[in-house]
Amino acid sequence: MNGKLASLRVVDLTLFLPGPMMTQMMADQGADVLKIEPPGGDPARTMGPFEAGQSVWFRNLNRGKTCLTLDLKTDEGKARLWEEIERADVFVESFRPGVIGRLGFGYQAVAARNPRIVYCSISAFGQHGPLVQHPAHDLAVQAQAGFLSVNNAPGGDPVVPGVASADMAAGLTALSGVLMALIGRERTGRGDYLDIAMFDSLLPWCAHTAGSAIAGGESPRSDNQRSLGAAAFYQVYRTADGRHIVLGGREEKFVATLLAALDRRDLIPLGSAEAGAPQAPLTAFLRDTFAGRTRAEWIDWFADKDVAFAPVLDFREALDPPHVAERGLWIEQDGAHHIAPAIRFAGEAG
Repeated sequence: MNGKLASLRVVDLTLFLPGPMMTQMMADQGADVLKIEPPGGDPARTMGPFEAGQSVWFRNLNRGKTCLTLDLKTDEGKARLWEEIERADVFVESFRPGVIGRLGFGYQAVAARNPRIVYCSISAFGQHGPLVQHPAHDLAVQAQAGFLSVNNAPGGDPVVPGVASADMAAGLTALSGVLMALIGRERTGRGDYLDIAMFDSLLPWCAHTAGSAIAGGESPRSDNQRSLGAAAFYQVYRTADGRHIVLGGREEKFVATLLAALDRRDLIPLGSAEAGAPQAPLTAFLRDTFAGRTRAEWIDWFADKDVAFAPVLDFREALDPPHVAERGLWIEQDGAHHIAPAIRFAGEAG
């Protein structure tokens, strides 16, 4: 297979989401990824919905990999894994901290046999610290990291987020770290070890919203923070048919363009006011205005206006438009659908 990573061999012992997403991105760019699964298989295999005989989740995170079932509690399974490790460039695991070492495949043991290997451990809270053995998936990590406190309904109660941000952040951080280590290996000739935590990976994602807390002060609240729902031009609005639209840009030019078109130039200064109560009259006007037409009518109305506007679509609506088709973002192969790789290089097929 061609691709930027065509010469790399990856041994992947991860399950569920963060690790498989990371190694799938490597496989999409040509890496030879061997996915080692326990006798029961990756649990994602059994999670619906299903298409063409496979879990859509599993297929979209494991395409292009070779899967091998090994029981690492047996001598035979361990011997086979050592064979693969000795010729690998990258080793990725996501067991609870300490487990991989008890199985005999900790970093020191692996590096002793293959000094050039880049070894990556992915866990919820890292390989050391008070939370090292605390079990957690994405939701618990988002809660522990503070993100759920501002992912709240109007009444103030946190709600389950629609994106597994901690999982995805860990996968992307792990990929970046592994690629950095591979570049470093070209200079030193030796591999490296990466301790990637979902918690650590997610924290930097709050830089634009949690500035007051980062600086040692109070935590931000969604009712007074511009990016969390307290700004009129960064807000969700209900339409006459019970659907929703958003204004997603607070720049002065967008404020002026929209309010001039709505014949309310007098409200333009409020677009630059402090978030929260100072913008409340502007938010109330926009809420009443958008409630007067259907979502489809607003889509037509905004078509010729330079305003950061978007309809709130469900996934079916989001995948069907011409933009997705023209960019080849949703494809069918062998009777199954995939979200196509987002990383594309000029002159190379997706």
